[in-house]
Amino acid sequence: IPGDVVVLMFEEKAYAEDLEALRAKLGLNRPIYVQYGVWLGRLGRGDLGESLWTKRPVLEEITRRLPISFELGAMAIGFGLCWALPIGVLSAIRQDTLKDYVARSLAIIGLSIPGFWKATVIIVFTSIWFGWAPPLQFTPFTQDPWQHVSQFILPAFLLAIVSSASIMRLTRALMLEVLRQDYIRTAWAKGMREGRVVLKHALKNAVIPVITIVGIEIGQVASGTVIFETIFGLPGMGRFLLDAIYQRDYPVVQGVNLLIASIIVFVNLLIDMTYAYLDPRIRYQ
Repeated sequence: IPGDVVVLMFEEKAYAEDLEALRAKLGLNRPIYVQYGVWLGRLGRGDLGESLWTKRPVLEEITRRLPISFELGAMAIGFGLCWALPIGVLSAIRQDTLKDYVARSLAIIGLSIPGFWKATVIIVFTSIWFGWAPPLQFTPFTQDPWQHVSQFILPAFLLAIVSSASIMRLTRALMLEVLRQDYIRTAWAKGMREGRVVLKHALKNAVIPVITIVGIEIGQVASGTVIFETIFGLPGMGRFLLDAIYQRDYPVVQGVNLLIASIIVFVNLLIDMTYAYLDPRIRYQ
């Protein structure tokens, strides 16, 4: 967003000398490459700098909010996997039936409708028909465990819809491909039960590429927290990042983006290492 953080800090119109003095104090009067070099030097020492507004260390601000975003993201991924994999498998083994058509339609709807629209509609619907609205104040786990968990359920459910739709469609496509393989036909010919053939032979081989898209969905979930934390009033990393963008709080934006990118890289590395465990044919020397 274009703009000058120094101008935003002054509630009333200020003199040019005051603006320049504040820019010099914050180090914003230096060239961009110099500011970036200073930030990299601090980063090498584990210092992400200070917020331009709160004057608190960025790392401290992130540490306070990271557990909230992690809890929301973990619940969203968990919800998505819990219904995406079974529905994807069911859609494949019941291909071209009513169950398959319903599952595919739900997946398309989940991918097509924007997350902010779903969240807004749900909030309006629940407030009108059930008298419920997102809490105005965040409740820590130590204060009220049930209230703490309940304020994550709806945003995590809505955040899981998009990721689960992608996983469900991929699971269905991979299961259809695996079910046409010769060893699956051999298993059917031996008279094995459907559950054993599907779960032990087909799903085990189809799930490996699905793990890849789970790593990709981690990034989408991380970006989705910006919307859902803001709408549902959760003081996590996403809302913190959005507020920092509006306030032109550059150290915070840099620190949060660096952390999100690091998490995505780490998760994808972990997924690549998981391949060797799930498929003995894949080994890393």
